[in-house]
Amino acid sequence: MDLHLQGGFYRWSVVLMSLFVSVLVVVEPHHAVASSRRTTFTLFSGAPPDPPIVGLCESSIIIHGYQCQEFYVKTEDGYVLNMQRIPRGRSGSGLLNNMKQPVLLQHGVLVDGMTWVLNTPEQALPFILADSGFDVWIANTRGTRFSRSHLTLDASQRAYWNWSWDELVEYDLPATIDFLYRQTGQKIHYVGHSMGTLIALASFSEGKLVDKLKSAALLSPVAYLSHMTTAIGVLAARSFVGEMTKLMGVAEFNPKGKEVANLLHSLCMNPSVDCYDLMTSFTGKNCCLNVSTVDLFLKNEPQSTSTKNMVHLAQTARKGLVSKYDYEKKDVNMEHYGQGTPPIYNLSNVPRDLPLFLSYGGRDALSDVGDVELLLDSLKFHNGDKLTTLFLKDYAHADFIMAVNAKEMVYNALIAFFRRH
Repeated sequence: MDLHLQGGFYRWSVVLMSLFVSVLVVVEPHHAVASSRRTTFTLFSGAPPDPPIVGLCESSIIIHGYQCQEFYVKTEDGYVLNMQRIPRGRSGSGLLNNMKQPVLLQHGVLVDGMTWVLNTPEQALPFILADSGFDVWIANTRGTRFSRSHLTLDASQRAYWNWSWDELVEYDLPATIDFLYRQTGQKIHYVGHSMGTLIALASFSEGKLVDKLKSAALLSPVAYLSHMTTAIGVLAARSFVGEMTKLMGVAEFNPKGKEVANLLHSLCMNPSVDCYDLMTSFTGKNCCLNVSTVDLFLKNEPQSTSTKNMVHLAQTARKGLVSKYDYEKKDVNMEHYGQGTPPIYNLSNVPRDLPLFLSYGGRDALSDVGDVELLLDSLKFHNGDKLTTLFLKDYAHADFIMAVNAKEMVYNALIAFFRRH
């Protein structure tokens, strides 16, 4: 489906960066305050951080007849984040929570957990999983609207935004997985989309977390980015978009902000970029999006991330390597890593007995087939019965989370994979 500009350039400049790539965190609840179908948990002995006027449970989950719990938790580096839990299906029947298999959903960068629940309960992955008997958890990464608190910093301070996806690997993912493991007493199925796959693969390559996972599902897997066919993505990486913004003193990469909008507008001046169909220019031609879902997406997204994170992603695309953040100065790299260049995440070190489900699309301009093949080559020694791949020739990047037919094309196979492992 072709989606064209409605309401000017800015409407789609907001979208184009929103579907790129992911993150997450969590910590143990201290007490709970119950409401009709929503329960709020917090780490603190006093009141939780000021919640949004309408949280994700209330706005997008309870209205469909599901129970939903809000959790406020923290990472070791002090970020206080929000998560949602759908403990059972719409019918309310099923096993007790501590006997149901937990599944953790991790969204991409510049969006939040709402992207998983934009479609109807018959089409959206969290609802389908809950109705299939799973204990579903949704993450909201640091810096997004539901997760902007910190123990000592404020989001208006530059120090709050001093992180890249390295910190998500180092702090957030371990905190989240450890919390869920303690909370449920069971190993976890992990589902990541786009950058949610990147941080998982980086973590697995260092041998982290795998002892607490039953499996990992990677939708539109992002690791190597050297084959990106998206004209605006390639141009953005080559133009050092993140570095340019950083030089302007903008620590928060806010797609709704003036500085970022100006940068996106300058990229759109390039003749290789179709300014009137920016979603396709950036993500590839998505086959199966509902116009009403896209409109709902536009009302709620995008979300902020750190400029440093965008710099790191641009480095990944330019260098064709999956490595830690490059400070671009040998002495600074030495200070952080003990060597002049940033260490590589060696994806061939992902444990061979970890069950993996990879699904990718033939029209995906971000998770290009060539780059996925590089990833699969890194996994070539993976145990054959532990690696499942699903290729969909008509799917592009956004289809995996918002397509109206994703249940039939992806999610049924995903659930069957979970049941085998």
